[in-house]
Amino acid sequence: MSTSLAEVLDGQHAADLRKAARALLRQPLLLARGPYADEFRLVRRHASELREWFDRNTGWALHTDAETARLHKIPGVLTDPTHPAREATRAAAPFTRRRYVLLCLALAALERGEAQIALGRLADQVVLDAADPHLVRAGIHFTLDRRDERLDLAAVVRLLLAIGVLRRVAGDEDAYVSGAGDVLYDVERRVLAGLLAARCGPSTVRAELPADRLTELVAETALDSDELRFRAIRRSLTRRLLDDPVLYYDELTDAELGYLTRQRGFLTARVTELTGLVAEVRAEGIAMVDPDDDLTDVRMPEQGTHGHITLLLAEYLAAAQRLVPVGELALRVRELAVEHGGFWARSAREPGMEAELVEQAVARLAALGLVSRSAHGVAPRPALARYAVGETVVLEPGGARAPAQRKAVEQ
Repeated sequence: MSTSLAEVLDGQHAADLRKAARALLRQPLLLARGPYADEFRLVRRHASELREWFDRNTGWALHTDAETARLHKIPGVLTDPTHPAREATRAAAPFTRRRYVLLCLALAALERGEAQIALGRLADQVVLDAADPHLVRAGIHFTLDRRDERLDLAAVVRLLLAIGVLRRVAGDEDAYVSGAGDVLYDVERRVLAGLLAARCGPSTVRAELPADRLTELVAETALDSDELRFRAIRRSLTRRLLDDPVLYYDELTDAELGYLTRQRGFLTARVTELTGLVAEVRAEGIAMVDPDDDLTDVRMPEQGTHGHITLLLAEYLAAAQRLVPVGELALRVRELAVEHGGFWARSAREPGMEAELVEQAVARLAALGLVSRSAHGVAPRPALARYAVGETVVLEPGGARAPAQRKAVEQ
C-alpha cells in the first residue's frame, strides 16, 4: 500500500518539530544570524507547538521574535554545580566565583550602556559597580589592574560573544589582557534583554541566603490545590528527565516518587515523542538516552588521554563500591601510567600531574551523575556499575550507548 501524501507531510512535520525542539535543548538562545540560523528558522516555524509543549510539561517559557528564539530553561535541581559556564571552547576552564560575579557586573553595565562599548570602558564600569557596599561586605573586590583579573574579564566577554550579546567590531581581547590595546563591541540589546530566566524580578526577592534566593527567583505561583501541586511535580520531573544525566529515585521527595511511579510511562513517552530520547529504566532511576548522541555536553567514554584516564578511574570506582579518597585515586593514576602511559600524552606522564588528572576525571564523572563528591573523597553512584571492566554495553547518561572495554587511545 502506498503512503499517502498526508502521512508523508505528517511525518515531515513531526521530524521538523523534533529537530526544532532538540535545537532549543542544545542551544536555548538561537539567533537569526550566525551558525544557528537554520535552527532559528525551524524554531520560529514551529514556535506555537513548542511554546505549548514546554509550558505544559516543563514550565519553561519560549519567546521568539524576528531576531531571537529564547527558551527560558530553569533547572530541575538548582544546586547542581557540575555544569559550570565556560568559554566557547570545550577545553576552556570552568567559571570561578570571580568570573560569575564579573559576568553579572558586566551584564548590569551593558544594560545601562549604549549601543557600542569598549572593553576598557566596560572594565571601568565593573570596577565602579564592585565598590557597592553590599559587594564589598561579601568580599568582592576588583581593580582589573592585575593580569589574572583581566583574563577573567576577557573570558566573560568571550562567553557573551559566543551567545550573541556582543559583536566584536575592532580589536582583540588578548591585546587588552596584555595592556597593548582595546576592543570595541556592538551590544545586541534584544539578546541581552532575553538572558534572564526567572519567574520574578530579582529586585523583588527578599530571601537572604543564596539557595533561598534562587528558589524564590524561580518559584511558581502559590500551589494551593492538588491540580497545581501535581502540575509543579510533573514540570519538575520532566525538566530533570531532559536535563539531568540520570534521575535517581532516592533524590526525590515522597510526593515526587509517588507521582513518577504512577505516571512514568506518560512522562517518558511525552519526552520521547518530542525529542527522540529513549528511556532506560533501571532499579535506581531513569536516564533518557540519546541515540544521536548530540544532546549531551559531557560524554563518556571519550577519545584522548583524559577520556582514557576517566574510563579507567570509572572502572576502579565501580569495582571499589565505597568512598575512595582523592589521594588513593591519584595513586591509582600513577599505577595506570606505568601500564598505559605509552598511549597517553607526554604531559600526563609528568610527575605531579596526578592531582589535575584526577580532578578532570572526577568532574566529568560527577557531571554525568556517576559519582558524588565530598570533602572525604569520591563515592560511586549506582549508574557507575555499568562501567565495570568487560566487553559489555553500558549506558551513557544523557548520551549514547557505548562500549566499556579498555582500549588504546590516541595521544
